[in-house]
Amino acid sequence: MGGMPLNDLPWWRWRARLRSALHMLSDPGFHQETWLAGREGYGDVTDAVYRLVEDTWLDRWSAEKYVGTMFRDAAEAALVDVAVLRVVSILHQVGADAPVSDFLGHPGWPEAVRAAREAHLRLALNDGDDPDAPPRSLEVLRIMTQV
Repeated sequence: MGGMPLNDLPWWRWRARLRSALHMLSDPGFHQETWLAGREGYGDVTDAVYRLVEDTWLDRWSAEKYVGTMFRDAAEAALVDVAVLRVVSILHQVGADAPVSDFLGHPGWPEAVRAAREAHLRLALNDGDDPDAPPRSLEVLRIMTQV
């Protein structure tokens, strides 16, 4: 995450993990080449959903609650809320242990991908990053968020 300082928000580590999840969830090519192919180092769909909601409880509370700590503005928060609702709904329907093909084949998946893409674009651009760069591995994310 290159342009703006990664740590300019108090909860920048959560933002980095959330952005990583949105990035992976929003990229159909990544779904095919990494998740369906079983490529190591990136987790699976369920892992991405858990990073999306993590300790922030975004599956229960609006992202608006985190403006100024994890999100820069209400527009970011609103886009994240839509993405979280779409993705978590699918997780609850297919089950956390479902194979990736069940997620990708769900009728609501294209809309979830679109919502994740809109949120990913906004957050990446606001952070000065290239939204079309490939998602980083979980190891790179871990290194980036160490103190």
